[in-house]
Amino acid sequence: MPRGAPTLTVVRGVRVGQAETPEGESGVTVALFDEPAPTIVDVRGGASATYDIASLSLDATFGRRWAVFFSGGSLFGLDAARGIRTRILETGGGHSAFDNPNAVVPISGAALFDLPRRIGPLPDYLPLGYEAARRADRSPVAEGRRGAGAGATVGKYRGRARAMRGGIGSAATRLGGGASIGVLVAANPAGAIRDPAAGAWVAGARGPGDRIVPPGPQSYRTARISGTTLALLVTDLPVDRPTLARAAAIAHAGLAGAIWPFQSSVDGDVLFAASTGAATPTHRKERPGVLADRLGTIAADLIVRALLSGVRAANAPRR
Repeated sequence: MPRGAPTLTVVRGVRVGQAETPEGESGVTVALFDEPAPTIVDVRGGASATYDIASLSLDATFGRRWAVFFSGGSLFGLDAARGIRTRILETGGGHSAFDNPNAVVPISGAALFDLPRRIGPLPDYLPLGYEAARRADRSPVAEGRRGAGAGATVGKYRGRARAMRGGIGSAATRLGGGASIGVLVAANPAGAIRDPAAGAWVAGARGPGDRIVPPGPQSYRTARISGTTLALLVTDLPVDRPTLARAAAIAHAGLAGAIWPFQSSVDGDVLFAASTGAATPTHRKERPGVLADRLGTIAADLIVRALLSGVRAANAPRR
């Protein structure tokens, strides 16, 4: 994303924090909401690793969340939830349920598959989750090999040794009337990433001369691969969960237009959507579904921008 371009943190009522392992091989990214936000989840990949998403179904009782997190580490990374919850409780968050005096902090998240090939102990994601939540603020989101994107890779269809770096990206825009919408994307797909506007491959498996070799129909037959792309869209417009669900379904089209193949049996693709409700609602007579269509279409474009920005930042030469 160009310097100064808006990221998810321009949306009112949300803060973002990130933490990485000392070696920078994995990490955690968390979006914290000032108040529990109506949240939904849209799972499309065939190999997801998720934390507390069943209660985000539209017919569930508790569909609000204090935070949504992304982590590396596959199922091990879901331990980040405990650290995030501890930090929220320390800062006065949480709410009672069923007259129980203990504070309840419902959060949800998902993990990337970035397990290292080396033999050795895996990171402890509980303190990483705590540290990411402790660092959460309204500063622009740092992109590239940060947080959950620290160990992400793109284009594993020719083996992980030939994959390029994945990463975290973010983008946002104003909606008018003081409202905003923003997205966060953690790119770790098994497939390759293409810039739809330019028609050029941005990241994938490297071939001779480090040129990107696009995946083909036979690409997945010989390599042991797995991947994930995680996304979060947040608006400060006060909208209900069915509207968020429709917007999320449309927003998935953005990823499908930039990642090929997408939503495969070896990818754990998950998209969350939430509303902080911190902006003044607009009162216009529109047909049912217009707001969901508008939010989803805008989010689909933002998701592509965030995806490309994060991967380009991850593969840029380090200074």
